[in-house]
Amino acid sequence: MGRKDKKSMKEGAEKVQKGKQATSKPAAGKDDAGKLNKAGKMKREYYENELKRLHGELVAVQDWVKKTGTKVIVIFEGRDAAGKGGVIKALTERVSPRVFRLEALPAPTEREKTQLFAQRYISRFPAGGEIVIFDRSYYNQALVNRVMGFTEEKKVERFLELVPLFEGFFIDAGIILIKFWLEVDMDEQTRRFQERITDPRKTWKLSPMDLEAHRRWYDYSRARDAVFKATDTNHAPWYVVRSNDKRRARLNCIAQFLSLIPYKKAPMPKVDLPKRQKPEGYKEPDYQYRWVKERY
Repeated sequence: MGRKDKKSMKEGAEKVQKGKQATSKPAAGKDDAGKLNKAGKMKREYYENELKRLHGELVAVQDWVKKTGTKVIVIFEGRDAAGKGGVIKALTERVSPRVFRLEALPAPTEREKTQLFAQRYISRFPAGGEIVIFDRSYYNQALVNRVMGFTEEKKVERFLELVPLFEGFFIDAGIILIKFWLEVDMDEQTRRFQERITDPRKTWKLSPMDLEAHRRWYDYSRARDAVFKATDTNHAPWYVVRSNDKRRARLNCIAQFLSLIPYKKAPMPKVDLPKRQKPEGYKEPDYQYRWVKERY
């Protein structure tokens, strides 16, 4: 390993720290008793109970956002196989897609390539009463596009200069902006890529870009470092989530999201289930339904 690579690793580790938090997995303490398995990963039962509780809070956020007309943008970035999809699924699976709207944009069309880089993202920004979640975002310009050589360096540098101003404009307009970076370590990323190669349930996730991303680990480190240096601002900070343990990452990310939304729980009205109407002579027809074969 060359001196530049060692320096990049050291600087990268420092950049993704928040409040002197190291990027390695935190040591287990007394509070972890009963929560972790022998491998140090979170137990399913504890995870599901906590997720259920957090889902209830997310429904309260949804109601508050609809009532107040609040506009929220949530950005998820990180290396390939960092676990962004799993976190987003956990965040959105119990709420309305009309309020929590996911945007995972495909590669730009030829027409979109001629537009301002952020233009196709701005058109998907939230209206009042919406939370828009970007699974990758306008930060592609400084991350995947830079690493893969899809754009010129001078355009990336100019982009990084302008992003804090750009974000400041829509924050000042009343949008709540939350940016998450999922940090997975080198060994865990390799393990997840190997699963995508061998597990038939996950082969669809594997692309030539993934293979190249695995090879260019340090290029991604340098790109991440530059993004944090330029855009980790007081008005739009990056929140870094350790994602080696997927269950922990999901719970920690949702809990952090909830802590950043100034929502208030509205009292739930009492609901009584009405009695069914009387049949008034209705009888089930003698019809040969095409029943699905009960294979299970």
